[in-house]
Amino acid sequence: MADFTVSLSDEKAGAPWGENARLSFTETGAVIHLAQDSDSERAIAQAARKLDGLNLPAVTLTGDWQKEQQWAFALSFTRARHPGAITWADNDDQAQLAQEYAALVFTRQLVNDTPEDLSPETLAQRAAQWVKSLGQDKVSFTMTVGEALKDAGWVGIYNVGRGSERPPAMLELDYNPTGNADAPVDAVLVGKGITFDSGGYSIKSSEGMLDMKCDMGGAATVTGALGLAITQGINKRIKLILCCAENLISGHAYKLGDVLTYKNGVTVEVVNTDAEGRLVLADGLMAATETGAPLIIDAATLTGAAMVALGSDYHAVFSKDDSAREQMLNAAKLENERFWPLPLEAFHADRCPSAFADTANSRPMKGGGGGGASNAAGFLSRFFNPQGKGWVHLDLAAAYHGGATAEMPVGATAKGIRAIARMLHDFKA
Repeated sequence: MADFTVSLSDEKAGAPWGENARLSFTETGAVIHLAQDSDSERAIAQAARKLDGLNLPAVTLTGDWQKEQQWAFALSFTRARHPGAITWADNDDQAQLAQEYAALVFTRQLVNDTPEDLSPETLAQRAAQWVKSLGQDKVSFTMTVGEALKDAGWVGIYNVGRGSERPPAMLELDYNPTGNADAPVDAVLVGKGITFDSGGYSIKSSEGMLDMKCDMGGAATVTGALGLAITQGINKRIKLILCCAENLISGHAYKLGDVLTYKNGVTVEVVNTDAEGRLVLADGLMAATETGAPLIIDAATLTGAAMVALGSDYHAVFSKDDSAREQMLNAAKLENERFWPLPLEAFHADRCPSAFADTANSRPMKGGGGGGASNAAGFLSRFFNPQGKGWVHLDLAAAYHGGATAEMPVGATAKGIRAIARMLHDFKA
């Protein structure tokens, strides 16, 4: 069977296809018409969705394609199950696109996997094995699992995950291309890895629970970003910390009213077991801080409030460090990924008061009340240095689509992997 080719044209489609048609077809494939569109990438995305609906096993991009046009096509053409293969246009962008696409496919497949097949330990193992396959002997890792988490003082991950028969896990991975075991750590990536989120005793509705296999999107995104940076040849020492657990209900599950005492002495009253992501990330941030790295990025599908604020098109960016925040936003702009800043001030750390502990993990109202995304970031700030120097928190509102749109397939997006990888390369303290 001949290759199904896809090309671009600045001309309108011929009369048989309709005056404003984005697509026309030839004997060998399809043509995407950009004549009416100032935003070519959006037009390409919409056309790619239509081509994806044909269940094509493979396409070849031919003719004059810019890199970002090809990437827009790939984002929209790569469906959740059995995505069609893409042969990139014959230009200088092929190698770079291949690297980025491999990271995209890994990230999406990991997020789209079933919660039954992706336990906390499995998530940690698959992430470690994939990064190891890229970094070879430059990569080492350890896993702390189950009761060992409690013994090590990682109370957030342990308590969120103790209701499941499948134990929680913390992955600590070290990519060290320097060959020096004492080399300083340049950056740490921390990811929320809740492989399924029932809400715990603050149980979600069936509709709200349906897509909760995606609640490990932060872990997948930072893993994909690190893998991409490695294939791009980064020569910095970078650590990856994944905080993995299933948030389920059982006689062993943590409960509303419990008070957790973290390693740094902060006590937290649990007022909502569905605000579990910040509880596990707190452990990850403390572990990251111990490395002394000048850059720490955490990523999580953390709050519905971020989605209310930004929809499913942007990731929310929080930082007390103006320089780090601007560098993150600039990295996203250069990689054509949509990131948007939301407020984080010192007072946000006190927006979830408790009569029984230093803070509560949320506010006892639906969605955590107004400013929920900033309040969650404020909670996390308690587990980092008070000035927040070098810390960037990403609330991944655009990580997953519960239904297909005119521009994106259903499921994981992997948006953010390119921006985070660039941030690792370019960051200056």
